[in-house]
Amino acid sequence: MGQKINPIGFRTGVFLPWKSRWFADSSKYKEYLIEDIKIRRALMEKLKLAGIISVEIERLPKSLVIIMTVSRPGVVIGRGGTGLEDIKKQILEIIKKNRGGEVKDLKIDLQVNDIKNPEISAHLVATRIVFELERRMPHRRVITRTMDRVMQSGADGVKIILSGRIGGAEISRVEKYHLGSVPTQTLRAHIDYAQVPALLKKGYVGVKVYIHKKEEENART
Repeated sequence: MGQKINPIGFRTGVFLPWKSRWFADSSKYKEYLIEDIKIRRALMEKLKLAGIISVEIERLPKSLVIIMTVSRPGVVIGRGGTGLEDIKKQILEIIKKNRGGEVKDLKIDLQVNDIKNPEISAHLVATRIVFELERRMPHRRVITRTMDRVMQSGADGVKIILSGRIGGAEISRVEKYHLGSVPTQTLRAHIDYAQVPALLKKGYVGVKVYIHKKEEENART
């Protein structure tokens, strides 16, 4: 089971918190769920340069709390908080379009958290691998260099999986790279996971990254 299931979903509700935290009746549930998906997708795309790794959403009776975890918070906040104001306007537009009208008495509260060690964030590592693969760098060199960097930053283990037409091959294949300890069925192990597609000349190559963080890293993040 641990080999086939998303490690984040496997632990959500047991040792990891939910990314969306709210309650709604049957008439509002679908509306809120679609809003969460659209808001999260828009922020992940808009704040890519800020090194965003997660977006958490909390709904209160008259307010919407959005917690963004990024590696460069200054890029999100902007000069004098102008970046946050732009994000609030974009989120309000998404909510208006989804609900088909004006939104009254809704306060949007944005919180920006910085990540302590971006070198062992699975999403940032996967994004960096995709960027280098799309620049046509040799995949084995990219993976080896990335795994060394992750281990030097204090991780207990790292596993990277590439799948697709790797290196422009005619037949798609799967390549797995492993360094250190990455327990897939131990629920208490803090496994950070991300999957990002790389669009290459010959087609998509999927990139999956598993990073086993130490206990002190788990406590800080």
